[in-house]
Amino acid sequence: MAPAEPEPSDSARASLEALRSEIAKAVVGQDPAVTGLVVALLCRGHVLLEGVPGVAKTLLVRALAASLELDTKRVQFTPDLMPSDVTGSLVYDARTAEFSFQPGPVFTHLLLADEINRTPPKTQSSLLEAMEERQVTVDGTPRPLPDPFLVAATQNPVEYEGTYPLPEAQLDRFLLKLTVPLPSRQDEIDVLTRHADGFNPRDLKAAGIRPVAGPADLEAAREAVAKTTVSPEIAGYVVDICRATRDSPSLALGVSPRGATALLSTARAWAWLTGRDYVIPDDVKALALPTLRHRIHLRPEAEMEGVTADSVITSVLAHVPVPR
Repeated sequence: MAPAEPEPSDSARASLEALRSEIAKAVVGQDPAVTGLVVALLCRGHVLLEGVPGVAKTLLVRALAASLELDTKRVQFTPDLMPSDVTGSLVYDARTAEFSFQPGPVFTHLLLADEINRTPPKTQSSLLEAMEERQVTVDGTPRPLPDPFLVAATQNPVEYEGTYPLPEAQLDRFLLKLTVPLPSRQDEIDVLTRHADGFNPRDLKAAGIRPVAGPADLEAAREAVAKTTVSPEIAGYVVDICRATRDSPSLALGVSPRGATALLSTARAWAWLTGRDYVIPDDVKALALPTLRHRIHLRPEAEMEGVTADSVITSVLAHVPVPR
């Protein structure tokens, strides 16, 4: 008998799992960030990457796009950047005496919004419709964006001079906030060794990165994630976690219902990636920090005492009863 062909979802899972080893050819020691970006793609969400300069945030997004055979564009957000520089604008054509639409860099699959907090709120808000509605409206005409579409925005956690902090409403639009830490000593030695051997971060093809998955794999994976079972107990667990943040004395603002739906979505994606068609409490715990840390607002007195968003969420996870 001929061997049975693998299910589309199994094939898609194997392809997405291969992303780790493919991206590792260019980026060393950032597996959690890679996983977060894949989870965001599965959930049709967006990612805020926070890390000091020089930890390969840009390289990570470029390597992901190359491994998935997706288009990517990068926008350096600066104080003088205009909304039309992101979304596109109408340009007068003297030959036809008509205005034609010139698409901006947002018309891509993976948009890297570098240092998004360095541009004024007016330009930051130009991304809101694109992120939420998957379209851009110029001169009253809505124009759909490609699918898949993911915004990976970066910000520096240290230097705040001359920045415009993202308002809570815009932060809430990001599915995940991923911290990109400094590498360990051994990882940093590996980075230097690669550069000494001729690695060029601007030439990913020379680094051996090849497409290991495509839009078809991503679509099959999304369909499988949508079928992942969520029991009433797990749904209640997610709600209890989010409601507990609203009662925390350290917080001025807890997690909204949108945050609860985001946590459920990311937990389902993680459950599927780990080979299950149902969600368990550990899936919720695994994605709680990156999904919720940017959706809560600390009280000033708690910040002065050294309390962090991560410590509050960790405390909530430790006190909310886990369903059996």
